Amino acid sequence: MHLLFATSIVPDGALASGYEIANAAIIAALRRAGERVTVIGFTWPGKPASDPQNTIVLGAVDVRTETASSLQKLAWVARAMLSGLTFASVKLRVVNDSEVRAAVERAGPFDGYVLNSVQFAGAFERLFGDRASIFVAHNVEHRSAQENAAAADGLFQRLLFRREARLLKLVEERLCRRARFVFTLAEEDRSALGVASDDRSAVLPLVTCAEPPVQKNPRRVDCDAALIGTWTWQPNRIGLDWFLEKVVPHLRPDFRVRIAGGMPSDLRSAHPGVEFVGRVPDAQAFVRSAAVIPLISTSGSGVQLKTIETFELGLPSVATSHSLRGIDHRPVNCVVTDDPVAFAGALEAAVADVRGVDGSAFHRRQLKALDAAIRLGLDKLGPVGQEVFA
Repeated sequence: MHLLFATSIVPDGALASGYEIANAAIIAALRRAGERVTVIGFTWPGKPASDPQNTIVLGAVDVRTETASSLQKLAWVARAMLSGLTFASVKLRVVNDSEVRAAVERAGPFDGYVLNSVQFAGAFERLFGDRASIFVAHNVEHRSAQENAAAADGLFQRLLFRREARLLKLVEERLCRRARFVFTLAEEDRSALGVASDDRSAVLPLVTCAEPPVQKNPRRVDCDAALIGTWTWQPNRIGLDWFLEKVVPHLRPDFRVRIAGGMPSDLRSAHPGVEFVGRVPDAQAFVRSAAVIPLISTSGSGVQLKTIETFELGLPSVATSHSLRGIDHRPVNCVVTDDPVAFAGALEAAVADVRGVDGSAFHRRQLKALDAAIRLGLDKLGPVGQEVFA
């Protein structure tokens, strides 16, 4: 089959975020199953598609709210209100339906759509009803918006998140209803989206790379704990705030924590051992330099790619139970606790023994299960053909 993989941002090879890592893993799995995959979507400004022969680029967009000007944010809000679209989807309406339709036709004959997450599919929803589709739900987006609303500081932001949650719930319901099959990244998301039946959905166990990471022992340890992520993304920020406010005060003063990645301007910690280092050139080398990895997710849905990477690398970790969603197996050097005091104690205890485990078995297990789930979804997609938009 020839599948059109419709996504907001097409792969550029950088794998700078969990979303991009997940996309790469899913596209690779579809191709391992023998399917031809053409990707359609936008690029980041200045970052060309990594596979131009199999990619249709609609233009370049920067959809990051945290780096947008106040004027741009107001324009997005106004357009969302006028169009009835979500704030996330309206950012992609830099081209119109006819331009997207023409680009789809340039893909040549194809058999079905893989609608990758809700943002792009929601922005151009009426264009994807003419063929069979698979919907990939990276998260239960309306649940994340509800959590963001609860955590918002101001009334205006809280009302915007509530509106986003209401609209996202309707879009997710429509996309799931029309899809021949739904992929989620965590088991609990299947029920949350109303597709818990095995005939309707399956979980995609992900990997962060095609081959198991090379284990490097002994490691050179430069700090006690390291965290890396896009902390401007609200679900990540909620977890980081929990860690800094609830866990860090229970760490001894000389415990060294390095935090890397995109940072909100108001991020602070009074603990003398906490250091915010911004973006780092090599994320994997950065986490390998820590004695233990805190896995601190407390909200959101989908899967935590940092958890998967930590397990693939065989690194010692302390995790919240929420960080393990979508993970069927955890290694022996992962301690799980949701109690902040116990979390801090487990971090300090882990520093005494920095030996890793072989993460290749975890990687092989994930890859085998990913390929099996993809095959199940593709079987449900056929026979392919014309669909009636409902």
